[in-house]
Amino acid sequence: MQKIRNIAIIAHVDHGKTTLVDKLLLAGKLFKDHEKPGELIMDSNDLEKERGITILAKNVAVRYKDYKINIIDTPGHSDFGGEVERVLNMAEGVILLVDAFEGPMPQTRFVLSKALALGLKPIVVVNKVDKENCTPDEVHEQVFDLMYSLDANEQQLDFPVIFGSAKQNWMSHDWRNKTEDILILLDDIIKYIPAPNVSEGTPQLLVTSLDYSTYIGRIAIGKLTRGKLKAGQNVSLVKRDGTVVKCKIKELYLFEGFDKIKTDEVLAGEICAIVGVEGFEIGDTIADYENPEGLQSIDIEEPTMSMLFTINDSPFFGKEGKFVTSRHLKERLEKELEKNLALRVEPTTSADSFNVFGRGVLHLSVLIETMRREGFELQIGQPQVIIKLIDGVKCEPIEELTIDVPEEAAGKAIELVTQRRGEMKQMEPKSDRMLLRFDIPSRGIIGLRSQLLTATAGEAVMAHRFSEYQPYKGEIVTRINGSLICMESGNAIPYSLNNLKDRGKFFIEANSDVYEGQVIGENNRQGDLIVNITKTKKLTNMRASGSDDKVKLPPPIIFTLEEALEYIQSDEYVEVTPKSIRLRKVLLKEHERKRAGKAIEVA
Repeated sequence: MQKIRNIAIIAHVDHGKTTLVDKLLLAGKLFKDHEKPGELIMDSNDLEKERGITILAKNVAVRYKDYKINIIDTPGHSDFGGEVERVLNMAEGVILLVDAFEGPMPQTRFVLSKALALGLKPIVVVNKVDKENCTPDEVHEQVFDLMYSLDANEQQLDFPVIFGSAKQNWMSHDWRNKTEDILILLDDIIKYIPAPNVSEGTPQLLVTSLDYSTYIGRIAIGKLTRGKLKAGQNVSLVKRDGTVVKCKIKELYLFEGFDKIKTDEVLAGEICAIVGVEGFEIGDTIADYENPEGLQSIDIEEPTMSMLFTINDSPFFGKEGKFVTSRHLKERLEKELEKNLALRVEPTTSADSFNVFGRGVLHLSVLIETMRREGFELQIGQPQVIIKLIDGVKCEPIEELTIDVPEEAAGKAIELVTQRRGEMKQMEPKSDRMLLRFDIPSRGIIGLRSQLLTATAGEAVMAHRFSEYQPYKGEIVTRINGSLICMESGNAIPYSLNNLKDRGKFFIEANSDVYEGQVIGENNRQGDLIVNITKTKKLTNMRASGSDDKVKLPPPIIFTLEEALEYIQSDEYVEVTPKSIRLRKVLLKEHERKRAGKAIEVA
């Protein structure tokens, strides 16, 4: 019997997955005494470090006693649910992490339902028991109820529970008895998580992840479920559509700590990396050369949101980015499709534009931010939800929304959500805070976060996940105020900005370059207003030129990428370059906008 355990860590956002992995790595003695690894070791790319969230699922191997434990860290945001669905196939069990104060949240339900459907054995870890006013025993009951409602079998319902604090590096079977380390969790993984289910026969490996090296090209990663593989062996690649391609394995690697160790042979049950297989995609099967048998491919839930990606054709195009043509954009999106399973790309009537479908604004904005850092310039249209016709009825995606707010701000939060066609399902007090649960159309969530944070002085914590398609709920009033639009290209003169500051709020700094048709601010009233901010002060011989120099301007509103995407209207684009995020009208000239407006009225 092999001494291997493959386990995935699943949880809601910020319930402590990556912190727990840190402590497991330390317990597995992956670092020498003089090494100081820091925190959130697994969040390795720049975007993950900056945002403090996990975006990509990653695996690492830890040695404990005589066992090798392959640990897979997964993202907690529902926007990255595709990553979780993809990697759960590699595990035999899951550690379900739940916050001792918050209890099971929407994403807990989503990832747990996927794990239970695959027949994985759960270990429940109630984390953060050091929090004030936490209720670990109640949370344990809630997890049991949740599993029961998700049709868990008897073996899954008989799950072990561990209490503790990953941050303080202790775990125990009783939350009142604090221990010195988290070795009890490693012991329970060995005790309760089954060894890989290995059957005799020809090799079968489902490709669940891919890596890329500039030296050796694309690397296929997956768990060998049957047989064994050797370096230099001839194999068949069974595609999703059933076609078979013959190829040869050049090199085999096993995971050891953070590294890949080259090996000559891999036995069933191991997670390994394969070099030399060309043209594979996630969901394909690497099988026997003579008698290839394909495994069932990975099912990923449908996207719920789309955005238009187009080349940057503003007057400032090509000034900051290296990749600006439609060919660059097309190649980059096709490359992303290889590893981002929840993404879809469709061509439009224009060769310069593509409709990109994803799980939510965050999912797509992470892609845009990554492209921006790689040197791409592009423009993004307003996020659109995907409307479907089901039995002849127009239906839209509905999300389960959870808002955690201070008690005194609950009324304002309820008002904001109900304005966006949200229906309240539950209202639960937790010490001095209120937990509100709603069903709300996906359209209503776009732009809701910034309004909620403003209304609750930054105290609201919001989480949502896709629930189902329901009949269309009707119109939702979004932004009422119009835009301030720049009249001509030039420099934003402080003198002009000072004269116009009563007209609205500005999005640009004084003396920055602007162009005709750029959205430079928000009007105080309805309707767009065209303003001239490039006008300088005309000097006469009546006063000194320096007497009005000290103009006091209110600070501009600087948008993050997500805020900009949620702010724009249907006739506006977000222009994204490596150094700037600008808002602009789709049609830059005023007479073109008027003509388009009249055409809409006539239609």
